[in-house]
Amino acid sequence: MSPVPVVVGVGVTGFAADRFDGTIRDLVTEAVLACLADAEVTDIRAIQHGLASYESDHFNRQMTLAAILHDHIGMTPLPTVRVEGGGATGALALRTAWAYLQSGLCESILVYGGEMNGRSVSSQTANQLFALSADFDWEMMIGGTYTGFYAAMIRAHMRQYGTTEAQFAHVAVRNRGNARFNPIAQKPMDITIADVLSSQPIAEPYKLLDCSLLSDGAAAVLLATEDWARTHSPKFNQRPPVHFVATGCGTDTMRLGDRYPHITNFRAKRAAAERAYAMAGITDPLDQIDVAELYDSYSGVEIQAVEDLGFVAYGEGGSRVAEGMFDLDGALPVNTSGGLLGRGAPVGATGIVQAIEIAQQLWGEVDSRRQVRGARRGLTDTHAGIGTIAVVNIFERRD
Repeated sequence: MSPVPVVVGVGVTGFAADRFDGTIRDLVTEAVLACLADAEVTDIRAIQHGLASYESDHFNRQMTLAAILHDHIGMTPLPTVRVEGGGATGALALRTAWAYLQSGLCESILVYGGEMNGRSVSSQTANQLFALSADFDWEMMIGGTYTGFYAAMIRAHMRQYGTTEAQFAHVAVRNRGNARFNPIAQKPMDITIADVLSSQPIAEPYKLLDCSLLSDGAAAVLLATEDWARTHSPKFNQRPPVHFVATGCGTDTMRLGDRYPHITNFRAKRAAAERAYAMAGITDPLDQIDVAELYDSYSGVEIQAVEDLGFVAYGEGGSRVAEGMFDLDGALPVNTSGGLLGRGAPVGATGIVQAIEIAQQLWGEVDSRRQVRGARRGLTDTHAGIGTIAVVNIFERRD
């Protein structure tokens, strides 16, 4: 196997409900320029491959967007590819880039992604487009929505394990609170559990403040072999190296009903984690992971995730979350960026910005109020749909 890829540079835009100041190509360009500046790479054509990450031609209002972005940032005639996998798109893009580097197809690859799924389209249209990510023939026609599917899952979790609304409200409070220390965050908030519990019902038991954000934004990560990085990036030689050490992917049935009655958790996430842990040599994830970015599309999903990722036993997620195990001062800080609930979630950028948060945590470059001291290994967890595709990526500081 080829040498483990390294993170050379990172760049991200501000996330917002409406980036009315630009189009998707403007946002991606902003993120790419920030990434090049961060890596101190002065010539983008020194990078050997491009990889575009976005979910929807409809949100971005452009077909063949990868070619347009590749051209717009100045990477022609170098090769490019587009990756799409619902909410897992950004994480799958990084996994694909990892494979390209491991295969020897290239020695450096720029992963850039974004989405315009904020207020440039109405919430009704957004829900229709997201519904198209479900099984159109079997689910959309009967009015199935992701919020309803997720609500059914957490309701099953509550029945089986005694999980409470106040426990997953803790996630909504903590993640939006963490976002106060992240300058790119869309919705930092200082709220209480009572605020969450009294917010507008959306699909019981989920309420408005349990739900993640619709966002505009973009992010970029430059990955490479260590030899390429040392030759082309002055900044790489000044930082502790962060390696992309492992990646795992798992899948599940498209329709939630096909999993019934086993709908309390995400089987695909457990499978993805097991594969990533085996690759990274991790046997005790709670002890061996220092910081994690989890896919909190709804507050209860984080409770399900800490169980599926093996941080706690099944049924213990709610109580451990409420006890503060995953707070900034807890045993394993989670969603230090603010997560999808507070930082925001432009779909094609989400898995990428999770990796950026982990890399910056391992470099020691985030705001001191959310910095995890001594962090040396971090994890990202992202999934599509209701856990139809799940990706776990692991990064490690080696110095």
